[in-house]
Amino acid sequence: MAILPGIPIGSLGVPITLQTLGVVLAGLVLGPTRGFAAVGLYLVAGLAGLPVFSGFRSGFGVLAGPSAGYLLAFPFAALLAGFLAVLILRRAARFRWIGLFLAGLTASLLTVHPLGIAGLVINGGLEVQAAVLADAVFLPGDVVKNALAAGIALSVHRAFPRLLAPARRPKAGASS
Repeated sequence: MAILPGIPIGSLGVPITLQTLGVVLAGLVLGPTRGFAAVGLYLVAGLAGLPVFSGFRSGFGVLAGPSAGYLLAFPFAALLAGFLAVLILRRAARFRWIGLFLAGLTASLLTVHPLGIAGLVINGGLEVQAAVLADAVFLPGDVVKNALAAGIALSVHRAFPRLLAPARRPKAGASS
């Protein structure tokens, strides 16, 4: 999702990208553990030098930039979105799209934005109030991206209803 050019915002160099769409979608579709692992692998690959971050950036140097907080939050956003998706899909028979949308938005608001703001303060040199205002630019796009992620995830779960089913354990005494 970072291969498409980001939209530069302000002088800090933190662009609007589709990365949060991919992060939330990974959690909503894969669940908490696999979503965290998939997004964690993406982060590790980028830190190891593969140019997978916005603007084809990579390496540990990105952790010194203002977008570091956003990047570090990604696996935790997938984890939380996945956890909430499992609860919603196992318990709700109606209004699943709204539930998945709220799961993605909650994950974004509780992980990506607070850690992103922290990165803007620590690496961007902004005061907390200025960092919150700088981060607010990303909120409308996040609403749209989470709505899209919920729709895609719901379609995937309709096609593969057992995707987030609990793992089956072999019966005691059964041979493999």
